[in-house]
Amino acid sequence: MKYYIFFLFLILEGFAVTMYINNTYYQRAVVVKATNQFTGFFFGMRSGVTQYFALKTINEQLAMQNASLLDHQEGSFIKTDNKVFVQNDTLYRQQYQYITAKVVENTVNRDANYLTLNKGARHGIKKEMAVICPGGVVGIVSEVSENFSSVMSLLHPKTRISAKLKRTDYVGTIAWEGGKSTVCKLKDVPTHVKLRAGDTVITSGYSVMFPEGIMIGCVRSYDVGKGNDFYDIEVNLSTDFNNIRYVYIINNLMKDELEQLQKSQQKP
Repeated sequence: MKYYIFFLFLILEGFAVTMYINNTYYQRAVVVKATNQFTGFFFGMRSGVTQYFALKTINEQLAMQNASLLDHQEGSFIKTDNKVFVQNDTLYRQQYQYITAKVVENTVNRDANYLTLNKGARHGIKKEMAVICPGGVVGIVSEVSENFSSVMSLLHPKTRISAKLKRTDYVGTIAWEGGKSTVCKLKDVPTHVKLRAGDTVITSGYSVMFPEGIMIGCVRSYDVGKGNDFYDIEVNLSTDFNNIRYVYIINNLMKDELEQLQKSQQKP
């Protein structure tokens, strides 16, 4: 009986409040405003949570779209003589294909650093394929399993990449000598070349792995030792190796042909 009276009181109280609000413009406006604010906050929170969990899918879609764009950019094609290629005749033939991959492991503070990617042999990945990211050069594929691949990072003492100064076209070699994960050395640039701090360093295109023009970094500092014919050049890397999530593995569709030709040139 006591609960009956209590619930009856709540019903009558709710009815009275409703009648009061409905018949008073100011109170009704206050309640509607408060309700709208609460509803807006709730839906805003729900939207934020939904967007957060959708980021992974969005990032993967963007990576795939970027790979498709890279496949079709001018630098991915080699110009050929259309008099030679008659069937499916075209002036340009695709030379580079870009495959997206996610980084599942990455080291930056060891003497020899590697990345592990979630793409392997069954995805068409092979040893000695170049790896880049939106920031620039990442490294070279060193080992491949069925579903994964290991990449010898640019932050590895055995990694050597042909590079050039964009402003002057002089070619050298990029190498990491340990220490900071943000700095490499550009070697073999002769001292007669006019250098500037801030000069852009890119891939030369002389390698069968990397296309020409991939960003590596900018000249940080340079020095000439006594009796030395080459600069000692430090380069600030454009790739942030502490923050790599997605990469592009580059498949040079003409790699075998180029390597065969190079081997034939080495024969006595």
